[in-house]
Amino acid sequence: MRILLDTHILLWAAKGTLPPNVQSLLDDHGNDLYFSPINLWEIELKRSKLKIDANVLYQNLVHNGYRELPVSARHVLSLSRLPDLHNDLFDRMLLAQALSEQVYLLTSDSLLAQYNDQVEYVLFYK
Repeated sequence: MRILLDTHILLWAAKGTLPPNVQSLLDDHGNDLYFSPINLWEIELKRSKLKIDANVLYQNLVHNGYRELPVSARHVLSLSRLPDLHNDLFDRMLLAQALSEQVYLLTSDSLLAQYNDQVEYVLFYK
């Protein structure tokens, strides 16, 4: 399975605080795991709040076998076809990438789960 992680899932994975069922998805070598420059952009813009270095996260993702899913014009243009259910531009862009590339989007955002069956909602308790 090809899986794109939303930013919250990436951050929880980096901290080692994922629920066991989600961690098992990420540990399954049969799955191809993706991150987006959109994840890193969001983290970089929220650096002071998140207290995480996007450069270090990027290096760790690559080191751990994650693949980068570059943003293309096709992804940006597909935003206009998404219903207006969600206002977070970062999440909408990740969704547009996932739908365009036919990969699953793993998210902790229940609003995103309303878009398509390619979105896998992860209920997470702190």
